[in-house]
Amino acid sequence: MIPVRTLRAAKAAFLAASAAVSAAFAAPAAAADFDLSDLPAYAPAQPVSGTIRSQGFGLGGVYEKWQAEFRKRHPDVRFENSLPTSDLAFPALVTGVADLGPNGGEPAITETLSFFETRGYHASHVVVATGSFDVKSRSNGPVVFVHKDNPLASLTIEQLDGIFGAERNGGMRGFEWTPAAARGADKDIRTWGQLGLAGEWADKPIRTYGHAPSGTTRFFQLHVLGNSEKWNPNYRGYVETGSKMIAPEDRQEQTLGIQHMLRKELAADRYGIAWTIMSQADGVDGIKPVALAPRGTGKAAMPSRESFRDRSYPLARSIYVYFDRAPGKAMEPRLREFLRYVLSRDGQRLVAEGDYLPLTAAMAKEQRARLD
Repeated sequence: MIPVRTLRAAKAAFLAASAAVSAAFAAPAAAADFDLSDLPAYAPAQPVSGTIRSQGFGLGGVYEKWQAEFRKRHPDVRFENSLPTSDLAFPALVTGVADLGPNGGEPAITETLSFFETRGYHASHVVVATGSFDVKSRSNGPVVFVHKDNPLASLTIEQLDGIFGAERNGGMRGFEWTPAAARGADKDIRTWGQLGLAGEWADKPIRTYGHAPSGTTRFFQLHVLGNSEKWNPNYRGYVETGSKMIAPEDRQEQTLGIQHMLRKELAADRYGIAWTIMSQADGVDGIKPVALAPRGTGKAAMPSRESFRDRSYPLARSIYVYFDRAPGKAMEPRLREFLRYVLSRDGQRLVAEGDYLPLTAAMAKEQRARLD
């Protein structure tokens, strides 16, 4: 007979091994999954001291981890934070109560305009990370889906504009209304035949689905619709399932939630097309993603972690840090040094560990140049 103590030890070892295996399969993408060797390691350019005030977006805890690691190199620097939401970043910069405004997306027109009106110049920024492909609540970029039977394989951003947008006499560039983004009704795409589909598809109308007003919608409008608010008249908007945007009267059924739309509408609509984020489409059958090509090219990329990180997929989202820097003026040394750390291999490793996507070496280099 095997001693009870031995059985208990064997059981404990088995449970520990099982937990380790489960954790390995459940673990999200970490820094080890990315080769960051082509990014420069952080090397202090000069000793700095003083207080850095930050208000805005905390990047799921990554921002404070950057600060803790930075203080190991610069112990005379102190940080003051208020990081509840991106919506705080620009008001804090405009009123002068913050030095840095981390922001999970592009600012609204009223934000850029208010900064310009109080300073006479635009806010400066660097991109510090890329939003996740599929990790929930990590600034996911839009992905386009069609019914599984749809033969369509790829679209250009211009075609997306034609499908989801409508005729417009101008578009926004920052807070300026410019004719450069105008387009006529001749660019509307309303049938599948206009996209080259033949047979039964040729004359079928395209039915469009997507998000209701939100930060993700603002991103889609900016990058696809010329920041216009003119949509295809048949566009149907939904909000993220399980989010605070679900109204109390719809809390149980969530019929205006994205997952309900994908399962009950798009999956049953052979002639439908929707844009949403990958985390909302997880586990939904009957639909498929479509490859997208940037404006002016025909080189389409399927949405994936790799195509989001290298930006070959044109709708990956950026995470920003905004700051006040008058034209021709040098940055405050402590701010410049902190952002140099963020854009180094050391800082980008923490980005990956926080389930965002680290910048490529080329993009990090481009952003570091903005600090000079």
